[in-house]
Amino acid sequence: MYELVKKVARMRVEGAENVPANGPLLLASNHLSVTDSTFLPMALGRKVTFMAKAEYFTGRGPWGRFVSWFMSRDGQVAVDRDDTRAAVRSLDSCLEVLERGDPFGIYPEGTRSPDGRLYRGRTGVAWLALKSKAPVVPVAMFGTDRVLPPGTIVPRPARVRVVFGKPVQLSAIATDPDSARDRRAATDAIVAAIADLSGQDYVPRYAPRVTA
Repeated sequence: MYELVKKVARMRVEGAENVPANGPLLLASNHLSVTDSTFLPMALGRKVTFMAKAEYFTGRGPWGRFVSWFMSRDGQVAVDRDDTRAAVRSLDSCLEVLERGDPFGIYPEGTRSPDGRLYRGRTGVAWLALKSKAPVVPVAMFGTDRVLPPGTIVPRPARVRVVFGKPVQLSAIATDPDSARDRRAATDAIVAAIADLSGQDYVPRYAPRVTA
């Protein structure tokens, strides 16, 4: 199935040499479409666990139930974006993925971009990076928003490109996961690396939540 999707999307992968072949790995990506979480693992060639909004696990109707089943079956980590304490606790589950030596994918913006620009990152990505000390590889996704435009449920043929950057070196920038200043500095460095790859205009504020 994955090979068929790759062919239909004419997926191109760049920078694969920047990605460690094994061991824990934190993939920090821009976020254009719900299909990002499909194409990124395909580009990597390894199973990737993501943090996903809790609504994906409680969907109704045929499509909603399918998404709920898929997320649960694939071991994705649910996060309640309306409960700050619950969201923070969910990071512990994300950390467990890295501590067992597996890849974890995160979208620092916290939601899909509403307009194609890159928004300020939330500091959970830095906490995971500094706590786990896993390599942080920035990722830029291109074309996934054309595969599944906002408000649609039927994928469309479109060219997809996934670019992996060199791991972000955080040791000279930040070291303490419990320091708000270090978390912000590390997050900004990671988002800057994503911007360098994606070429997106940067918006120095948090993105409005996308629900559709």
